[in-house]
Amino acid sequence: MTRHARNCTAGAVYTYHEKKKDAAASGYGTQSERVGKDSVKSFDCCSLTLQPCRNPVVTKDGYLFDKEAILEYVIAKKTEYTRKLKQYEKQLKKEELEKKELADAEKEANLIKFMSREKNISNNGTNSQPSTSNSVSNLANGKHKELPSFWVPSQLPDAKVSKVEKPDPTIYCPVSGKPLKVKDLIEVNWTLVKDPDDKKSLIAKENRYMCPVTHDILSNAVPCAIIRTTGHVVTMECVEKIIKKDWLHPLTGDKLKEKDIIQLQRGGTGYALTNQNLEGKNERPVLQA
Repeated sequence: MTRHARNCTAGAVYTYHEKKKDAAASGYGTQSERVGKDSVKSFDCCSLTLQPCRNPVVTKDGYLFDKEAILEYVIAKKTEYTRKLKQYEKQLKKEELEKKELADAEKEANLIKFMSREKNISNNGTNSQPSTSNSVSNLANGKHKELPSFWVPSQLPDAKVSKVEKPDPTIYCPVSGKPLKVKDLIEVNWTLVKDPDDKKSLIAKENRYMCPVTHDILSNAVPCAIIRTTGHVVTMECVEKIIKKDWLHPLTGDKLKEKDIIQLQRGGTGYALTNQNLEGKNERPVLQA
């Protein structure tokens, strides 16, 4: 193929290849790129702070958190619930007061109507002055105080008062969205890699933890599980080949059940769809052909 054929500009059709090339050069269209290693959360990092855990705890669904971070989250949610509950109770009291005032006003109106009827009967049906009770004026009978003000947004005729819904006292996991209780958090017991030649600090080491049974190095590429009774982190290979044979703890010899094995959710991205989307997109204006 000649150079002229590859860069042909005399065609009557704007080809897909030309459109894609021009879009990349001009800054139009959606850019997609798979995130790199630096954008992926490490398996031993907190799902909230995205930093290595100092006091790691794990939920029943296998999501790892720093104990300080998850407790702050729980306290913040409880404080928010208390604030919303006070607003809801205030709204209920206001509604009850409005209902009471409406009932009192209706009772007073019935009393005035009864007194007016009795007065008409006592006057033998004669009325010296015209009644203003049936007036069509919007200023009669004190209605001038009820008219909405078009200068105040809250008093417009179509202004709707937003009602506060009753808050939900349940605290949900920030990652899985399932109910979360502090008593269900399980402390994690990591096994450090024993390397006397490595003088680096723990956070600077690339290989920090290992399986206490198989001594395999733990990383995002190695599926892990947590033994609920002791908090030890082992590989899924150890679970399948050793633990599930007789359901005994390989370190303590205690009896285990299937619910005692919690699979650790490995590191995902910092995006909202953790562990589901490893691709970043940058949406830009569309190039019109």
